[in-house]
Amino acid sequence: MELWTRPFHNPIRNLIAFFIVWKTLVLVIACCSPGLGYDTSTSLALATHGPREGRALPAALQYIIGKLTRWDAIYFIKSANRGYLFEQEWAFGWGFSQTIALCSAALEKAGISYYQGIEAVVAICIAHLAHLFSVLLLFNLTLAIFPGVTARFAFSAAALHIISPAGVFLSAPYAESSCALFAFAGCLTFAKSFPSQRQTTSAKHDFLLVASGVLFGISTTYRSNGILNGLLLLEEAFRVLFNLKDDFGIARIRRLAASGIGGLSVAAGFLLPQYIAYSDFCMETDVAILRPWCNKSLPSIYTFVQDYYWNCGLFRYWTLSNLPLFLLATPMLAVLTISGIWGLRFDSRGKQGSGKQTPAQEVEVAFPMLRNLAMSQLMLTLLTFTTAHVQIITRISSASPIWLWYATVSHGKGNAVVGNLTRFIVLYGLVQGGLFASFLPPA
Repeated sequence: MELWTRPFHNPIRNLIAFFIVWKTLVLVIACCSPGLGYDTSTSLALATHGPREGRALPAALQYIIGKLTRWDAIYFIKSANRGYLFEQEWAFGWGFSQTIALCSAALEKAGISYYQGIEAVVAICIAHLAHLFSVLLLFNLTLAIFPGVTARFAFSAAALHIISPAGVFLSAPYAESSCALFAFAGCLTFAKSFPSQRQTTSAKHDFLLVASGVLFGISTTYRSNGILNGLLLLEEAFRVLFNLKDDFGIARIRRLAASGIGGLSVAAGFLLPQYIAYSDFCMETDVAILRPWCNKSLPSIYTFVQDYYWNCGLFRYWTLSNLPLFLLATPMLAVLTISGIWGLRFDSRGKQGSGKQTPAQEVEVAFPMLRNLAMSQLMLTLLTFTTAHVQIITRISSASPIWLWYATVSHGKGNAVVGNLTRFIVLYGLVQGGLFASFLPPA
């Protein structure tokens, strides 16, 4: 009862309780969805799951993973089971499939017998745990970005992330929840890499700066949009470089080096999978004809696959037949744009939803970080709207905290539009779960 009567008394415990209730509801709707849909890929993939023979999972568990292993999830599960084989599979986050494979291998080493379809079970567990931890990280990140706000504010933002418009995609074998987990962890670590009002920058703070870059890099291996978080490190590098003219000391040089190493770590999250693919497809001596992308000045299998197999490119998705998908994406496109502009214009004097003033040093850190994240969100929105399959904005927005903070602030001011948005997200998430489980679009 405390969840409903005193949700802010113990926010972490109540967030976990709310998470369990919401996830259970989504899972029940997915399991109650009728039929296989028009595509039988899941049943085929799980029936002939890999080169090894294994025991069959219990029928109830097979039914559940069958409902959640849809669309892109099939690629992740197959890649985790037998590695990347086909070119188009490289459009799907290398980091997520490797995590599934490593966890599945760890279970075998722990003495658990191999089951056909175990990768799907592992992936679903990873998705749920990653979403839960990303909720808890967002709670703490909110307190770090908005110093002085109440637990109510942080709780509301985190609760909104639970009922994210990504919906069932944060429960199914998809990389979105893991991307959000490492993105929020990187943001929190980045925020803590700045000294408090009474401290000076130390080697510990510089280590945290590097660590934030590593976390952003890991996030990028799950979803490529994670690379946008690297703008935080780029801005910090320019800030330190500009200040060198006033103080060319060891501390500033160390800070600049930490920014550079962190930035390289983010880039590595995108480039490492590209290099592995290049080695497989372009450096094999027995390949008679090289693939077209191998001869590019900047060979990238990811950009080639997006272009060649998924027809992603500037305004390519802008067709009359895709108009319903644009209409479906409009609410999130609008809120991401409006909240992004809000983030750019955020009051740098430290006033937020609680109306409290914050120390100048904390505002000096929080405001530029908020503005930078807002710019990343606007860039993601523009790129998705013009070059990608626009409906994915409802799920990739799950790694962007700005719109969650904007909605929380606006709701506190009595904005009725935000209340309607929340109702839309809940309704969309529930309907989406049924459609997804029946292998029906949109995906």
